[in-house]
Amino acid sequence: PETPFVGKARMDDSLKQSKARDAYAGGDTETSRMVHDSMRGTAKEHHLADSGGGYLKSIIFGGMDGVITTFAVVAGAAGGNLGSEIILIMGFSNLIADGLSMGLGDFISSKAEDDFVAAEHARETWEFENYPEGEKAEMIELYEEKGYTKEDAALLVEILTRNKETFINTMMVEELGMLPPDPESSPAKHGVVTFLSFLANGIIPLLTFVVASIVTSITGENIDFYFLFGLTCALTAANMFGLGAISSIFTIDPWWKAGSFTLLNGALAAGASYFMGWVVGRIVGNVPIG
Repeated sequence: PETPFVGKARMDDSLKQSKARDAYAGGDTETSRMVHDSMRGTAKEHHLADSGGGYLKSIIFGGMDGVITTFAVVAGAAGGNLGSEIILIMGFSNLIADGLSMGLGDFISSKAEDDFVAAEHARETWEFENYPEGEKAEMIELYEEKGYTKEDAALLVEILTRNKETFINTMMVEELGMLPPDPESSPAKHGVVTFLSFLANGIIPLLTFVVASIVTSITGENIDFYFLFGLTCALTAANMFGLGAISSIFTIDPWWKAGSFTLLNGALAAGASYFMGWVVGRIVGNVPIG
């Protein structure tokens, strides 16, 4: 009889991977077998990068850096007894400058990594084409170090060399500890994703002050600074928890645990910023809230 999931082509790959991760987290071997049976004939199992996880680092780190660094400006200003105008000026200045820095930094680091991997792949290809016996001997030694007999290691290498690209890619992993080049990798996309995530999340700590500024300009009434700060804390906390919860989609951690850890990380950073603002404000003299 057909096992559950098998033959149900309409089941999305991301849903299958979610079920596979849940099965692993819960030690459910039966569900794990059924999910893998449903993937027969797909040539490969789609893992993290294939289901959107390739940009997870850029989204999470860009978003976390955006919300924390911007909120640090707000928290430092509150601790130093500064005003809303300073928060908006410094907050938006930081948002654009640091966002560009983060995006360009991600682009440069991703490109450097891709270029290095591509260069090593080209070198391994050249070495295999010019001295295949030497490359085979190296692989045999590597497999012997892993516990295979010399005969079994030689057999494994002989099978691998029937496909040149597979042999070279395996050589990169076993000898250099590198994954082979990803033809779909785009450093520019990583940089753009980081920048946009930084902006989208970094603006959240400023929203209450932007709205309050608009309300004040229309009505002429000032809104209590610490009411705005408290509301900003709540919105920022929700944002941090949400970022952590979203990241749990690509991990085995439950959403509440991932969200709580991210929130704790942000709270520690914001608390440090508030404290330093309080200390420096009392050293240099407070600026009254306007």
